[in-house]
Amino acid sequence: MSPKRILLVCTGNLCRSPMAEGFLRRMLKERGLNGKIEVASAGTSALEGEPATPLAIYVMAQQGIPISSHRSHRITPEDITSADLVLTMTQEHYQFLSTKFPQGQRRIRLLSEMAGVRSDIEDPIYSQNIDNYTKCAEAIRDYLEWGLPRILDLVGINAAGW
Repeated sequence: MSPKRILLVCTGNLCRSPMAEGFLRRMLKERGLNGKIEVASAGTSALEGEPATPLAIYVMAQQGIPISSHRSHRITPEDITSADLVLTMTQEHYQFLSTKFPQGQRRIRLLSEMAGVRSDIEDPIYSQNIDNYTKCAEAIRDYLEWGLPRILDLVGINAAGW
């Protein structure tokens, strides 16, 4: 059976979605699920091949998660059709993807909704402030931790079998 695929989406694929990708990969690995689920990230307006921002790399290194090899990717129709679940950082990303890729609408969700709340994860890139990057990373980590059972359920993995 081929692995399930989760795609994390923000705007530039430079901060939020690479951080979310790093956190989710670690969580899945800790639960022995890294071979069953592939994790990727993309941006709605990303330039291809750009590294994550230095502050995102630094904040994630503080969490023990290296993302320095990350390179940005602009979302494609194939990304949507190949994903079992697409998690967006904001309602604006959700609306954009749902409109642009209606064939994938049933698989597109707001990340915070996985944790039972409805909240945008604000982009720290414009502030260039380490505290904003740290708060952003903590919010992403918390939503993924709290929402992991729902995420696994949506991709068809039995959470009770970890």
